[in-house]
Amino acid sequence: MDQKLVVSLSPHAKAPFRVQTVMLIVILALFPALISSIYFFGIRALLVEIVSVGTAVFTEWFIQRVLLKRPSSVHDLSAVVAGLLLAFNLPSSIPLWQVAAGAIFAIGIAKMAFGGLGTNPFNPALAGRAFMLVSFPVEMTTWPQPVVTRTLMKPDALTGATPLGILKEGVKSGLSLDQIADKLPSRWDLFIGHVGGSLGETSALALLIGGLLLVLLRVISWRIPVFYLGSLAALTGIFHLIAPSRYADPLFHLLSGGVMLGAFFMATDLVTSPMTAPGQIVYALGGGLLAGLIRLFGSYPEGCSYSILIMNAFVPLIDRAFPPSRFGARPVQTQMKEARHG
Repeated sequence: MDQKLVVSLSPHAKAPFRVQTVMLIVILALFPALISSIYFFGIRALLVEIVSVGTAVFTEWFIQRVLLKRPSSVHDLSAVVAGLLLAFNLPSSIPLWQVAAGAIFAIGIAKMAFGGLGTNPFNPALAGRAFMLVSFPVEMTTWPQPVVTRTLMKPDALTGATPLGILKEGVKSGLSLDQIADKLPSRWDLFIGHVGGSLGETSALALLIGGLLLVLLRVISWRIPVFYLGSLAALTGIFHLIAPSRYADPLFHLLSGGVMLGAFFMATDLVTSPMTAPGQIVYALGGGLLAGLIRLFGSYPEGCSYSILIMNAFVPLIDRAFPPSRFGARPVQTQMKEARHG
């Protein structure tokens, strides 16, 4: 008999969802942002997403089946999620071969080189984005505006700066917020996504719908998005109060760029985020503050991706500082109190 009984010590903790189920829920939660990306950026957005997901899945299958001669794990849908998140971090005008190169790096280097799902220290989609930003800086910073023409192979829209880019360049030029106000989109346009930017970053409404679904189904911890967004809002709010003519208000920062996508879908990655509640709070606070500091004082207008990647590197240290309690063990403070009074 080939199949053997695997015996391990108790207790046996059962996860509420299988990996495949979790990934399927994440994909469904990303659907509102997927639909909004196609609506605002046209068919070219869908093509970028298909190429990214297809290349990610093929890369994982090829490495496991052809190079390692092992069973493929593409059925767990983690490669689909990574490919979709990578596409959401890209402009619709980017050449498709560059999309494929980014997906190969995300899966082949950032994920499989570390042993595959569960052992990768960095979020694969964000690692792929960082690789593409270094390798293809012009294409990665050419931001299409909402759709003008819906062609298949050509860029769908006129290009221009993102709201954060307009803000950064205006402040660098010595202009006040009042002087560049006519160039900035309204808060409503930021909320629904009628602004230039990456495919999945523009519509805060679509991302909030999907993110709240993940929280309600307990697929992700509510602490990470709440403390990430809260710390970013607090930091930008302080500087806005100090110099309102130079620094935008917190609502502008919360609705613009990749902060909603990052807070709900990438900072919450189960593999690259801390295990315990205190650790998640520290991780999220650090990420939000880093994102705010990069936005306010960095040369690049957006800091969300880098803030999450930096905090990914600190996760092992955070997990050591805030380890999970052993099953059946009482907190050390309780034992010390009983020893003193017992």
